[in-house]
Amino acid sequence: MIEKKMEIGNLYAFYGKLLTENQRQMIELYIYEDLSLGEISQNLNISRQAVYDSVKRSEKTLQNFEEKLSLIQKFETHKKELREMSLEIELLKTKLIDKNHDQFLDNIIERMNQLIID
Repeated sequence: MIEKKMEIGNLYAFYGKLLTENQRQMIELYIYEDLSLGEISQNLNISRQAVYDSVKRSEKTLQNFEEKLSLIQKFETHKKELREMSLEIELLKTKLIDKNHDQFLDNIIERMNQLIID
C-alpha cells in the first residue's frame, strides 16, 4: 500500500497539473494528507464510492500519461547516467597524469551532451 501511494505521488509530481481540480484535490488528500477514503468523503460531503472512483480514475489517468510521455522513466534514466558520469569524473581526477585522459573526457562530454539533447 505504501509503495502504491509512493508511485502515485511520483506520478502526481510529474503529471498532477494535467488532472482536473477535483482530481488533484482528492489525490492530494489521499496521498499527501494520508486521509482514508471515508475521511475524504466526510470532508467533501460526497459518498465514499465517489471518492474511490475519482481516486482510481485519477491513478489510471496518471499512469496513462506516463505510458505515453515516459517523463519519469526518462528522468530516472538521466539521473542514473548523471550519477555514473559523476563517478567517472571523480575517477578522472586520479587519471589526469595519464595521457589517455582526453578520450575519457570526450566520452563523458559526449554523453552529457546527449542527455541535454534528449
